Amino acid sequence: MAAIEILPGIYSVGAVDWNVRNFHGHTYTTQRGSSYNSYLIVDEKTALVDTVYGPFSLELLENIREIVPVEKIDYIIANHVETDHSGALPALMELCPRAKIIGTARCKEGLYKNYYGEWDFREVKSGDELSLGRRTLVFLEAPMIHWPDSMFTYCRQDCLLMPNDAFGQHYATSLRFDDQVDQCSLMDEAEKYYANILWPLGPVILKKIEEVQRSGIPIKMIAPSHGVIWRRDPGRIINSYISWAQGKTEKKAVIAYETMWGATEKMARKIAEGIISAGVEVKLYNVAETDRTEIITRMLTSRGFLFGSSTHDNDMLPNIAAFLEIVKGLRPKGRLAAFFGSYGWAGGAVKEMREILKDSGMEFQSSGISVKYVPDKDELKACFEFGKQFAKLLD
Repeated sequence: MAAIEILPGIYSVGAVDWNVRNFHGHTYTTQRGSSYNSYLIVDEKTALVDTVYGPFSLELLENIREIVPVEKIDYIIANHVETDHSGALPALMELCPRAKIIGTARCKEGLYKNYYGEWDFREVKSGDELSLGRRTLVFLEAPMIHWPDSMFTYCRQDCLLMPNDAFGQHYATSLRFDDQVDQCSLMDEAEKYYANILWPLGPVILKKIEEVQRSGIPIKMIAPSHGVIWRRDPGRIINSYISWAQGKTEKKAVIAYETMWGATEKMARKIAEGIISAGVEVKLYNVAETDRTEIITRMLTSRGFLFGSSTHDNDMLPNIAAFLEIVKGLRPKGRLAAFFGSYGWAGGAVKEMREILKDSGMEFQSSGISVKYVPDKDELKACFEFGKQFAKLLD
């Protein structure tokens, strides 16, 4: 995409990745693609805030050249080390070797270990400023949102926050602003981004948002490093982050299961019927067939989780095991969980699912429900009641 002026003298010069479908080592599916946003600020001094993923380096350079010669860049602000934001640095520094790179101490270490470039680097801390002439950039360290090196860059005169990965979305579009795109798609991608990348960092995120709010700095626009720019109502995404980080939930349930020969699936469907009979919304997912990014997104605001598996070698099946490892890492505190499954000559799956999530911060309902072989009429009725009772506990 060509450069777009987002404010007088400030340009979006990054790249849209229309075809990316997997992110973070295939842990996150990006069905709507993504973008690598980079922002060029032209003043008495010229600054570039973040770069792009390496394969898009030439596109970045072409976009910059639409505005100024690349060699005129004085500062490169590195908000985050991760290569989808820093990958173009080597190509960029070949053309403007006198440019000074600005970032945190951990960013300096990370960039060197990624690229081994002997670049001029200025370490900054929260509150440090950089004058470009008419504009002043203020830096705010944001460790663990979502890497230790992360920071935000704030342009005081424009009330513009450039927070790198915070408030982003994996959303490829030819449009650049929140008010130009479908709102349902936008918020779905924003929620998906938070759920799959930032969920376990809720306490850190809350603390940082409170810090920014206490400082009293006005924010009229948020320009993240993925997705569209929030200009119509940046408070909307900030308030959503506060709600998600506080762990606010709705009276909803998610059932995630894996089945071998269909018995556990019959249990799952009957449990879902019981939940529905109690007036509670439920989503049902076979983890072996469903995008786990989608499941985790639906879990973010749901109060109840039910996990099911057939037993194999006295343990759960492999796909649900891998999924529960991810759930454990999310630390979904304040949720109610229950377990179910079928078995042949010996059980074990229900016990092992409980064991893997014992330190997740969730509350467990009873010891779960197990069925030998295929559930009969009475056992299916018991599954229905199990779901119904679970739903009542979500009040």
